Amino acid sequence: MRDAVLGGGNTGLGGEIGELEVGAMATVPCFPATRGLPARGAVAARSRKAAGGSRTQRRRSPTGVFLCRSSTTGSSRMEDYNTAMKRMMRNPYEYHHDLGMNYAVISDSLIVGLQPQKPEDIDHLKNEEKVAFILCLQQDKDIEYWGIGFQAIVNRCKELGIKHIRRPAVDFDPDSLRTQLPKAVSSLEWAISEGKGRVYVHCTAGLGRAPAVAIAYMFWFENMDLKTAYDKLTSKRPCGPNKRAIRAATYDLAKNDPLKESFESLPEHAFEGIAGSERRLIQERVRALCEA
Repeated sequence: MRDAVLGGGNTGLGGEIGELEVGAMATVPCFPATRGLPARGAVAARSRKAAGGSRTQRRRSPTGVFLCRSSTTGSSRMEDYNTAMKRMMRNPYEYHHDLGMNYAVISDSLIVGLQPQKPEDIDHLKNEEKVAFILCLQQDKDIEYWGIGFQAIVNRCKELGIKHIRRPAVDFDPDSLRTQLPKAVSSLEWAISEGKGRVYVHCTAGLGRAPAVAIAYMFWFENMDLKTAYDKLTSKRPCGPNKRAIRAATYDLAKNDPLKESFESLPEHAFEGIAGSERRLIQERVRALCEA
């Protein structure tokens, strides 16, 4: 497979909520979330207590979701991001950058989470989760907005033998997600088929683009209908990826007649399921994108 693009473009998040200064970074211990993505209350209190220790604590939570508090940033930055996410994605979930790494193990080969924030996060994914591939869906502006040392993360991936792949999509944009899903799933399917270790798929918050790619993969390649794939992932990682964008991408791949009606004219639940012949066509077309 040819290496995916390293640059991510300059539209999306930065233009939506503005450019803000990067906050100071500080290293503190890790701890598990008890359920999904944490609210500010009890979890934030536990993190302050944990910060007094010097030993890193890594334990699996009952739901398989992990937190690793690794940095701090201005609360206004997170509030702006979460306001934009709630307005544009219309879901109740929030991103808490100050709580650090957060992810969920979806299967033996697949992990979905938020952006790694520092090279040590890559060490954790390699050593604790046996990650061999990282699929990043962020644009350049997403990374710049949070002040992530991206090149240091890519360099650490190379040092540890982890293949880092980028398939950027615009945050909060279902049309961009629809367009980019096939290429992102092609990279995911290829990485999983290599069988060298787990694949870590991430966007910024791990609530929209990344779970959508994982759900589309399960729908197209694991013989599930969309509802089954969606329910399986969201039961392990509470989130709200755009189901309509996944259906639209499915239609685009399964369509074999240019004169067919547009997706927008189809019934509300169209392409939540696909016939065997459609699934085979989708798989063929997605795999072909690895050569593009």
